[in-house]
Amino acid sequence: MISGYCVNGEAVALSTAEPPAVLRPDIVWIDLVEPTRAEELMMEGLLGLSIPTRDDLKGIEPSSRLYVEEDAVFMTASLVYRSETQIPGLTDAGFILSGGRLVTVRYAEPRAFGLFKAGMHRIPGGCRNGMVILTRLLETITDRTSEILEHAVDKIDDLSIEVFGERAAGRRRPPQLLEARLRDVAGFHRLVAKTRDSLASLSRLLTFVYTLPEVQEDKDSRELCRSISRDIQSLSEHAAFISGNITFLLDASLGLINVEQNAIIKIFSIASVVLLPPTLVASIYGMNFRVMPELEWQFGYPWALAAMVLSAVIPFLFFRWKGWL
Repeated sequence: MISGYCVNGEAVALSTAEPPAVLRPDIVWIDLVEPTRAEELMMEGLLGLSIPTRDDLKGIEPSSRLYVEEDAVFMTASLVYRSETQIPGLTDAGFILSGGRLVTVRYAEPRAFGLFKAGMHRIPGGCRNGMVILTRLLETITDRTSEILEHAVDKIDDLSIEVFGERAAGRRRPPQLLEARLRDVAGFHRLVAKTRDSLASLSRLLTFVYTLPEVQEDKDSRELCRSISRDIQSLSEHAAFISGNITFLLDASLGLINVEQNAIIKIFSIASVVLLPPTLVASIYGMNFRVMPELEWQFGYPWALAAMVLSAVIPFLFFRWKGWL
């Protein structure tokens, strides 16, 4: 799907069914979302440049992500998407500056793009050219990344309260509760890790954009790039702090699981020790030797029962006195 956006924010549909002979001069942003090969060929003919494919966007070397070819500037950034789901991920988005236009190529729907489209008409001074749109779009992406981290912090706080919150006296956690929380911690760790990767990618891209002559000649764009770079640096430090908290929560959850498992094992161990003396008494009087004087006792049976009960109660009281129970 191809969408074009004019200086005034108006959206224009571009289709291979009725391909235009030339692009309207007031179109300053062309957004390609999961383009087909036919759509790529159409835009290459209209723009006079090569549109990067999905495989082209996956390159990890800086030289393949940020470069200038003839009069066009090619950039690729990794953006977080599906942040509200259990399996957040990164998608590579391509940004091309050519002829005063911005061309974006992406194969996913990061929410930042929808937010930017909804607020295009509020850009101060309007969408004059592709450089203005690029810097404002990067600002929206950074703001959206900040929101993702804020939501992650809130959810991690709720999870921490659930794990460490006070319980009613004598009540144990439901079975498998901590194991389920471990899966939540793993999901948050994945989200923050993807966010940190995205911020690193955006930082490299902003550094590259700042060196472009178009940015150096435009004071507003230059100052905006500086502001975005500072925000990305702050968000990267905040993401590192969140990652440390997640690591602590993971270690603490594993520690609590070990504590509860040890408590269960302790109960079985004490039960075994408490029942060992009665078992010994019962074993002695269960032997079939010919000479056993107790067999002739009138009160031998109740005496054996009393001995077994007493031998169990004494260790139990001793453990209580020591504080082991």
